[in-house]
Amino acid sequence: MTPANSEAAAISAPLGGARQRISDYIALAKPRVVLMILVTTLAGYYLGARAALEFVLALKLLSGTALAAGGTLALNQYFERDLDALMDRTRHRPVPAGRLMPVEALIFGLVAMVGGFLYLGFAVNWMTAGVIAAIAILYLGAYTPLKRFTWVCNVIGAIPGALPPVVGWVAARNTITAEPLILFGIMYLWQVPHTLAISRLYRHDYERAGIHIYPADGPRGNAANLLALGVCVVLLGVSLMPSMLGFAGRVYFWTALPLGLGMLLAAAALVRRPETAVTARRVLMASLIYLPLILLALVLDRT
Repeated sequence: MTPANSEAAAISAPLGGARQRISDYIALAKPRVVLMILVTTLAGYYLGARAALEFVLALKLLSGTALAAGGTLALNQYFERDLDALMDRTRHRPVPAGRLMPVEALIFGLVAMVGGFLYLGFAVNWMTAGVIAAIAILYLGAYTPLKRFTWVCNVIGAIPGALPPVVGWVAARNTITAEPLILFGIMYLWQVPHTLAISRLYRHDYERAGIHIYPADGPRGNAANLLALGVCVVLLGVSLMPSMLGFAGRVYFWTALPLGLGMLLAAAALVRRPETAVTARRVLMASLIYLPLILLALVLDRT
């Protein structure tokens, strides 16, 4: 190796290491999950805005929410590092793989979460920061530890997952009215079959790590599948309320109705044939189609 090549290698090695560490810190924040949170938060903000959007305020809202959400998700990985190391789908994450030390994940998560909370309080309003704090407390203080003991954690975990549209609404109006509560209801009811379908698909991986996130089959079927079906029935009704209460129009109604029926039919198939992964995958696919289209219809058909 020539002196020039040696010098280039010496420079590229620390640069490559720095890029890997940056990539690992980004992975701690689960950017795809954060992106979904930001989309639902922005939808809530748009629906709550009375007049033209304040783009500077929207940018502040999204920046603070991204910080707080990323920090909360990083802390989740810190608390679950022992479980992540036992599962195929998570053992390559930065902490269980040994690329980041647990204390690094802890510091990163705390700084980002608290920083996002304070930024939202000062730059947007303190009610918005309060809802964000509630999300973090419920996610880390209830959902995360309950995963080790009971599949009912899915029902609890759906609460913080359903609050981002409320965050957006509160950022726009600094108050909570009936509309964001209905948005919360739609998001909450959507999440239950969505998360239960994921739990069904990865149940053996979860069981290997001792995570009780999906119940065993009983003589009358699986309780989680029956719950998903019942929730989809309620979701169909709640999803039509924006049109019935007058803050969405006919376009939204005729979008929500077939989407809700699609979720219901997929859940019914899961109850009839719980032994196959195909039916659980259909529930998951139906939920992935449902959410972006229902939010898009709400945004486009706002009255």
